Amino acid sequence: MAGGADQLAFSFPHRPALGREDFLVAASNETAVAMIDAWPEWPYPAMVLVGPPGSGKTHLAEVWRRLSEARAIRPADISLQRMAVPDGATAVLIEDLPGASLDEAALFHLINLVHEHGGSLLLTAREFPARWNLGLADLATRLQAAPAIVLEEPDDALLRAVLVKLFVDRQIAVGERVLNYVLMRMERSLSMASELVDELDRLALAEQAPVSLRLAARALEGLAGAPEEK
Repeated sequence: MAGGADQLAFSFPHRPALGREDFLVAASNETAVAMIDAWPEWPYPAMVLVGPPGSGKTHLAEVWRRLSEARAIRPADISLQRMAVPDGATAVLIEDLPGASLDEAALFHLINLVHEHGGSLLLTAREFPARWNLGLADLATRLQAAPAIVLEEPDDALLRAVLVKLFVDRQIAVGERVLNYVLMRMERSLSMASELVDELDRLALAEQAPVSLRLAARALEGLAGAPEEK
């Protein structure tokens, strides 16, 4: 319909879009994006990407993993018994540090190994390494020397752009009234934007109805009652 009217949702296969071209740049993330784009000309072998849930850390880390062909390792899988630069890789991604059972000596050794191979590590976390309560002084010193880049919570302009992109990805057209309505009421995170579009898509398909203010209110109410991300 003309004039930006709400339209019906269509059921198409959907997968997360995690390429560099899919990452929308705004004031809240432009410094972090510049750091990723600057690889491999990093000033230090390890870089730390810090941000709250829903700030885009996972997406940006995946952009770097593809760019660098890095091997991804979980914090719980780092151990001295299996220590080596994985599969000969000289780029390593470790997300969601420090984790519940981090082997600090193994992480320290891994940083040294990758450095010796002339490689790079990207570490992601919700807080700066200084707040990880590390017991190994050498690791704490090494991580404090690593540049840390912060992803801020998204502003309204970025949230709006992300919502529009998510709706387009799912072949859903929505009116400005719906966008304005959800922007005023939703949690300020990119992960919530994705969950909200998922829920609106589900409701619209189940009812064979347009994505309307009524459905938006139901989606927001349903998500407000869901368990919070830990």
